[in-house]
Amino acid sequence: MQRFPHHLLPMDPQVCPPPLSSSQSMISSLDKSPISTYKPSHSRNGSTGSSKHAKQSRDWEVMDDVHYLEMNSIPGASLDLSIPGICEGYLMKRRKYPLKGWHKRYFLLEKGILKYSKTQQDIQRGKLHGSLDVSLAVMSINKKSKRIDLDAGDNLYHLKWTSTALYMYTEHCLNPFLFLHHCHPSQRTPSLSRHSHRAPSVAESMAEYFDASEVITCETSSEAEASDESGLSDITTTSNSEPEEGHGECLLTSRRTTLPATSKDNSHIGIMTILYNNIGKDLSRVSMPVALNEPLSLLQRLSEELEYTDLLDIANHIDDPYERMVYVAAFSISGYAWASWRYRYKPFNPVLGETYENYREDRGFRFISEQVSHHPPISACHAESENFTFFQDQRWKNKFWGKSVEIISSGQVNVTLPNYGDHYEWNKAVTCIHNVLSQQRWLEHYGEVVIRNTKSDICTCKITFVKSRYWSSDNSKNEVQGVVLDQAGEVVHRFGGLWHEGIVCDTFSTPKCIWKPNVQPDDHFQFYGFSRYARELNELTPELKAVLPPTDTRFRPDQRLLEEGKVAEADKRKDEVEEKQRERRKEMAKRGEEHLPRFFSY
Repeated sequence: MQRFPHHLLPMDPQVCPPPLSSSQSMISSLDKSPISTYKPSHSRNGSTGSSKHAKQSRDWEVMDDVHYLEMNSIPGASLDLSIPGICEGYLMKRRKYPLKGWHKRYFLLEKGILKYSKTQQDIQRGKLHGSLDVSLAVMSINKKSKRIDLDAGDNLYHLKWTSTALYMYTEHCLNPFLFLHHCHPSQRTPSLSRHSHRAPSVAESMAEYFDASEVITCETSSEAEASDESGLSDITTTSNSEPEEGHGECLLTSRRTTLPATSKDNSHIGIMTILYNNIGKDLSRVSMPVALNEPLSLLQRLSEELEYTDLLDIANHIDDPYERMVYVAAFSISGYAWASWRYRYKPFNPVLGETYENYREDRGFRFISEQVSHHPPISACHAESENFTFFQDQRWKNKFWGKSVEIISSGQVNVTLPNYGDHYEWNKAVTCIHNVLSQQRWLEHYGEVVIRNTKSDICTCKITFVKSRYWSSDNSKNEVQGVVLDQAGEVVHRFGGLWHEGIVCDTFSTPKCIWKPNVQPDDHFQFYGFSRYARELNELTPELKAVLPPTDTRFRPDQRLLEEGKVAEADKRKDEVEEKQRERRKEMAKRGEEHLPRFFSY
């Protein structure tokens, strides 16, 4: 790790403060801390801060052996613990994320296994949408809203009955299996942890996606009437679902969930004048008003590509190299999901020597990035965990073509998996912002991405981000298709979907959804389109202030002022930062000196 020689001109604190010793780096100061493993909890006791939810939560009862004995035993009578035969019929089931409301599904309970599909005929044909072992589940009931929730850890079903008689029948069928489980806890099979040493089976990955804030609220009648299915299979991976109440709350209690101020309208900015004066030029060299920015830098944007590192955690424990490649490919696609909501603003361009560190104990990785060159602009980053190493250097070029802006990256992304000695590398797709001069902007990715394992030629992967055509419907936008090829060029696996909704592989023994993006906060439009993960990136706590170097992005004054909603002040400070950087570069040029990166060499 390189340091600046003492004879170099110190950086101005308002531009990019001088680097301190390695002991003042957050990552260095935490080197002795073990990387923790993220272990999801399924508690319902998370604090929501909502009095409405607190009131409604009192309507719920968690059914265990004590509840069952108290509710079903009659003085002087023996308790009936006989296992019922086959129980079947229609129930209302909460629709999978991102859809709302309920739909009617046919359920069959046999020998403790609850299965469901659209119709009885589908059940008989073996065409299942999902199944759950009731003996591994915790059942919660809400008689007031006519709800039953079954939580088996990896699977979570939200059910609703339409009559009291149907509720009594359903509870009668389910309770004996719940009671037997509590009597014989040794029969319980441990649920799959995030760092399991094998890939999740289809049964283990059938989780239901839902908005945690609505777990105990009743939908409106209009939502309950909607029942159309669309898009991806019901089979989904649990690691990407929105955390339940208490799931993630305890891990992220110190992390913020909102920004200090909402985003400001920038429709008054004369983008047309700025862009038409720079047609065909590299826009990274053009100074833009701060109102066009979001309060994150390109260095932090690189860190956003690690939001779904659970895919790499899984890949590092899959023995099949072809299936392992599918998960690596899904990870490469997941890094584009943010773009669906982030077309109105651009990130800050880092100044030379600017750094960003992100130590995520809850996710099990450490990340550091640095702006190593100004012209051409080059950003480098490195992340590591017990399951992977991730690094890249990106050279961006932004081209304006009259009505659209293309963002072209020429760097390579690298991922290594220690369990198998794999080293994957791939290029990035082209990102294009359409209708950039109007408020009806939209963003897409297109081009071919090729993933190769430099340590083995047993398989390669080709991913195509399909370019939209002007006659295409909205449903066909954001399409992505991929194949995993063997040495002979034969297709082993196919996968595809929409890069903002999810990826399905239909060539596994049972087709399943590999990845889905986390659900967006309800107020994401008011806060630059930021996801919950993005909102955490620029947070600066007293604990971080004590360990971060002054070169860290979080200390950048113009970006901090924009986050606080002080646009005019941020614009002024942005001009000052850029001017001081130009002055510093001129002074170094006069002395014949070159900037030396602190954490990276090239």
